[in-house]
Amino acid sequence: MCLAAPSRVIEVGDGVAVTECFGQRRQVSLLLLGDEEVAVGDYLLIQAGGFAFERVHPAQAQEALALMEELMSQQGSARSWGEASE
Repeated sequence: MCLAAPSRVIEVGDGVAVTECFGQRRQVSLLLLGDEEVAVGDYLLIQAGGFAFERVHPAQAQEALALMEELMSQQGSARSWGEASE
């Protein structure tokens, strides 16, 4: 199963964006979004391999991130988001 956390766009370049999610930044390809315009502040879903595949409404993104953060805090785990489970 794959879980995509909404990532906030902090920079946009030629066909790529830099995104941030839970304090981690990464560069992603915008190729799969076609001609859809992406702007700083947008939220994107990113698949394995670093390709953004969907833009998410900010309210939905904030709700999903809050739920994910709550679940992570309930686990009581010191692991960083995105690290493999033992």
